[in-house]
Amino acid sequence: SAHWNRDFSSAEAYEKSITPNRERLAHILGMRDPRSSKIELQLMQTTENAARVGRAETYMVFRARWPSVGDIYGEGLTLEPKGEPIATVIAIPDADQTPEQLCGLVEGIPAGHQFARRLAESGCRVIVPALISRERSGFDWHGRKHGLSNREFLYRSAYELGRHLIGYELQKVLALVDHFEGAAPDGTGESKIGVFGFGEGGMLALYAGALDTRIDAVGVSGYFQNRNTLWRQPIDRNVFSLLEQFGDAELATMVAPRKLYVEACDHPSYDFPPGTGGGAPAKLSTPPADEVFGELQRARALLADWPEGAGWLSNFGDGSGAFGRDDCLTEFLSEIAPGSALPAGGSAPEPVAHSDPSARLERQMREIDRHNQEILRESHRVRTKFMSELDTSSAESFRRSAEHYRHIFRHEVIGHFDIEPLPPRPRTRVLQETDRITAYEVVLDVFPDLIAYGILTVPRDIGDGERRPVVVCQHGLEGRPQSVIGEKDHHYYKAFATELAHRGFVTFAPQNLYIFGDRFRSLQRKAYPLKKTLFSMIVPQHQQIVDWLQDQPFVDPDRIAFYGLSYGGKTAMRVPPLVSDYCLSICSADFNEWVDKNASTHNPRSYVWTGEYEIFEWDLGSTFNYAEMAALIAPRPFMVERGHSDGVADDWTVAWEFAKVRNLYAAKLKLPDRCEIEWFDGPHSINGQGTYRFLHRHLDWPAPAAD
Repeated sequence: SAHWNRDFSSAEAYEKSITPNRERLAHILGMRDPRSSKIELQLMQTTENAARVGRAETYMVFRARWPSVGDIYGEGLTLEPKGEPIATVIAIPDADQTPEQLCGLVEGIPAGHQFARRLAESGCRVIVPALISRERSGFDWHGRKHGLSNREFLYRSAYELGRHLIGYELQKVLALVDHFEGAAPDGTGESKIGVFGFGEGGMLALYAGALDTRIDAVGVSGYFQNRNTLWRQPIDRNVFSLLEQFGDAELATMVAPRKLYVEACDHPSYDFPPGTGGGAPAKLSTPPADEVFGELQRARALLADWPEGAGWLSNFGDGSGAFGRDDCLTEFLSEIAPGSALPAGGSAPEPVAHSDPSARLERQMREIDRHNQEILRESHRVRTKFMSELDTSSAESFRRSAEHYRHIFRHEVIGHFDIEPLPPRPRTRVLQETDRITAYEVVLDVFPDLIAYGILTVPRDIGDGERRPVVVCQHGLEGRPQSVIGEKDHHYYKAFATELAHRGFVTFAPQNLYIFGDRFRSLQRKAYPLKKTLFSMIVPQHQQIVDWLQDQPFVDPDRIAFYGLSYGGKTAMRVPPLVSDYCLSICSADFNEWVDKNASTHNPRSYVWTGEYEIFEWDLGSTFNYAEMAALIAPRPFMVERGHSDGVADDWTVAWEFAKVRNLYAAKLKLPDRCEIEWFDGPHSINGQGTYRFLHRHLDWPAPAAD
């Protein structure tokens, strides 16, 4: 709420004051692509199946679709009254309900709770969009099958590209609003539009009502609550920076002064335990009633000083029981069609043709995936345009022009805690001594409850008053500082921190946060809605480490380098751009076409297929791939270490991305000696040949005679 500037002087002033919030909300929901300029509700008939799938005494049920964004269509059922419709309702089921169930054509929802059917019996035209389900459908995808929920599978690619499954489904809903706006039968433009949803449908109804003032009434059932447990819910609900500005209460106030009806009832139940097919653990259950009513009270309090907002919010139910209560539907109907009544009883429509929800689901999924993949193919051009304000006329001009992009990277991609770091209060103890080095464990304070830990290795031949260069040696996924200093995980790391210390460098091996499986991945999920990431904590840890190292009497403060393997290579792309005290960076066993690696459903090495559900970063597709991250390291020296048999990526995708970096250093900045790649015939590991030479040269430290 601190980000809002509400003007209560008039209804017009209030609407104007929250317009920036609507624009921000649409942006973080990934609603970047324009909807079709011509929306038509198309009845779907084939030689196999008629368009009409059901009939009742007062209405007919048809299969329908309508264009929304690009080649993505909304699809579902439309219930058309035999007379003139009294209003138009978009009735949105939960993700695990079908339009056929909500209309009573098939079993699955008790008759009294089929709110789409009941509103049609009242004389409304009702359109029921189909949502992407939470089930694991097992559809073949370019020769592969995913073990994720359908919603998470589509969420992953979209999130990396600055889009969102929620945004796509909202576009389908709002395309219907585009079509039916002012669709009164007498041409007066006074026909009202209502949106009512349950579960995932309730979420979409709340977002739609907050975004689009053409919607006259909003019904939210089985969704409204305090959103602080968002990180436990299905990951496709995750929206980067959502809770910085938009809790459910804030979204509710964006509906005012139009009517919002909240039904406090049982929420959908869903459980996706850890280790289930590689997807993100998730759980949905009915929240405690005080969570629901506390959020309702908070919403009312936010508009308590605005007289015109009075009466905009009504709630029904005690927090339990089934959805689609008579009192809630009656009030909702009276707002969009004054004087009408909700008929008692009623009966299910008679099925007259086959409807295939599974085939419809597959069509819907493939349309969204094709759209994501098209955005992916064009994303390198979007990033080129985004970075076009860099001034490459000189190294100094480049540094100055890059600050704008560094600010975006820090605040809009990585996330920044505006907290003053604590004094480091170093705690050290000797870990190991040999005739050549002494290793110390080091603990530094960073923020309250956040420390930095690592192993400092110091050559024993440092003379009095001598200042040596430092190499910070970063482990990978599930690694430890011990992994880079000795026998632990030697086949990956080759004890490169100790080897570099034997060559005369001071080394420091930090412990990064990516350990303990779902524990660190859950930390990432908690961070995302707050506009933060794991690196929001890792960056200040590294800054504290570097600051402390620079104060040591045996360290040259201007010669502190970074060298990381695997997830440590990811760190090499994200930390040095923001910790400018690192004088160079080496990315080992990670550098590749990172956006494709995360968003492609064609690339067999893509993270779309794996268990790293925390790996996806919001909107890198239109901002910072690895070439753009490397540009924030430039003009400092930068190197890539790449084994031909490293399964992280194919050589040609590494070469494609590195060519952009090389072009920047060599062709534009005229600094070819500062940018290198070493290809070696080996696996996902430290090679320690070209990189060591690179360190000796750029840290101005003599290499052993054997080199």
